[in-house]
Amino acid sequence: MHGAYMHIAYMRSASKVPPPPRAESADTEEAFLAGYDITQFERPSVAVDVVVLSVIRGQLKVVVYLRNEHPAKGKYALPGGFVQMAESLDSAAERLLRNKAGLQIPAKTKQQTREQAASQRHKGLFLEQLHTFGDVGRDPRGRIITVAYLALLPPKKLENAAIAPGAKLCTVTTNWHGTEGGKALIEADEGSVLHLAFDHALILGTAVKRLRETLDTTALAFALLPAELTLRALQDVHEAIRGETLNKDSFRRRMLASGKLLPTGKRQQDTSHRPAELYRYQHD
Repeated sequence: MHGAYMHIAYMRSASKVPPPPRAESADTEEAFLAGYDITQFERPSVAVDVVVLSVIRGQLKVVVYLRNEHPAKGKYALPGGFVQMAESLDSAAERLLRNKAGLQIPAKTKQQTREQAASQRHKGLFLEQLHTFGDVGRDPRGRIITVAYLALLPPKKLENAAIAPGAKLCTVTTNWHGTEGGKALIEADEGSVLHLAFDHALILGTAVKRLRETLDTTALAFALLPAELTLRALQDVHEAIRGETLNKDSFRRRMLASGKLLPTGKRQQDTSHRPAELYRYQHD
């Protein structure tokens, strides 16, 4: 009956080619999957790119790598690569951090929250999924979708990551303010602006925007600091991320009233000025 209806519909249409017959549905899911051909549909490739950030001497820093092959040969790129068939997105990000930056990810439980992970910064680094970028023309090699990750770590760990072959530690700046969003720029130590490959300037800008939006409501700032920190160091992180100078007294009052800081009873060592009090991040 269905075939006859389709034939009549075809005769009434202007099409010269009759529509293909509808396949009979399988009795079980196993039977359906056994006969399913995934190659009948076009499929994009999936990649992962990681924005690895820290604050060093009051500046927001990122690790990038010089591309020695086409496309975008001679430009800098975030550590990234294609997702393998047998790995998850998180596993791909961790693999890229190991292979391209020599960074190890601490083990975590399924129940671990983002703030709890950030509080363990001294054991490794903080890593979370940032955003998916899928513009059709973002990569000249073809239809490639990338899932971007944000990695935050204390200064010394980022400096160690920049030792990897082809790696470069750059300063991150934006020509937009607040949480407006947009592309970010990277500058070499001598102040020259470097060119980022593909849409990595937008990915980096999205990471900065995320940090600015969540700086006061999450523990992400503490992932950029050692386990024991001073209020001055915490203010340096906030200023580097925001791209602006903050009032010292009001910042101290706000941080001490937030309930996020726990006094350690200790002070800085080996300093030429008055030793500052040391604090720890106190998560819920």
